[in-house]
Amino acid sequence: MEVAFTFCLGKTKTAAGYELVWWIGFLAALSMSMFLMAKAAERLPIGTVYPVWTGIGAVGAVIVGILFFNEPATFWRIFFITTLILSIIGLKVLG
Repeated sequence: MEVAFTFCLGKTKTAAGYELVWWIGFLAALSMSMFLMAKAAERLPIGTVYPVWTGIGAVGAVIVGILFFNEPATFWRIFFITTLILSIIGLKVLG
C-alpha cells in the first residue's frame, strides 16, 4: 500500500483530466497502509514496525520513480537504496 499511494500521488501530477481518480486511489491506499501498519504494531514492537514501514515506502518510492516517472537510476541512488534494504532486513531479523 505504501508503493500504491506513492504511485497514485505521482500520477496526480501527470494525469490529464483524471486527477480526482488518482487522488481517491491515493487516499484509499494511504488509509489501508495506515490500517496495516496499526495491525502490524499489535504484534511487533513499534520500533521495528515504523522503520520497516517507512523503509518500504522510501524504497518503493524510488523504484516507482525510476520505473514510471523517468527519475535517474544513478549508482549512488541504487547504492543507498540497497543499504536501506539491508538495514530493513537487519531490523526484521533482529526484531
